Amino acid sequence: MKRHLIIATAAAAALIAGGTVTAVAANSDSSSASAQPSAQQTARHTAASTAQVRDGRSSIPMADDADGQGDLREANAAKVTAPAAAAAALKAVPGTVTALDLDADRPGLVWDAEVLGKDGKQHELTLDAGTARVLNQHLDRGDEDDRAQQRAAQNARTTAADAARTAAPHGTVTSVELDDDHGAKATWEVETITKNGKQHTFLVDPQSDKPSATPSQDNDNDGSDD
Repeated sequence: MKRHLIIATAAAAALIAGGTVTAVAANSDSSSASAQPSAQQTARHTAASTAQVRDGRSSIPMADDADGQGDLREANAAKVTAPAAAAAALKAVPGTVTALDLDADRPGLVWDAEVLGKDGKQHELTLDAGTARVLNQHLDRGDEDDRAQQRAAQNARTTAADAARTAAPHGTVTSVELDDDHGAKATWEVETITKNGKQHTFLVDPQSDKPSATPSQDNDNDGSDD
């Protein structure tokens, strides 16, 4: 009888000890799990920390173009000029700026820039039109037109910023692009808008930085150039 009691007591003690050890192990695993975030938590944190880099917003929000004066409002609201946008783009991606465009869309007012990098790749950047901060940046695989533009950019003796400065006395520059739609040779096509809303297009020689064609008027608003 005593022998059976001793065995039962020992078994109970072993069970209690085992249960205690199991409890301690469970608590230890729980503590470790709380100290180390799961892969899903890490992924969410990474996405949150990089979202602003991939899809930033401009410091200048823009309303919808309900009255047809969106281009003028954009030109008046922009704090970063075309040459300054070109400089900011080149700071992010060294190379040659082949196109600039002032635009208002979901991120707000931005400069869209295309840069032929020194790495030989075409980069597309979105810059805050208020601070010149890079809001978005990615590679563009490009097509045959892009490759022709790249060859023209490599042979140009003037830059997008030079072309913008040439046209700037005639209004706020809203777009600059190295384009071959106007003849056998590529030329800088620069769009401007005056304070009274008149839009003009200038063609600037990429070799001499001189206007190579008389500016064309893109609308029939009343008023004269500033």
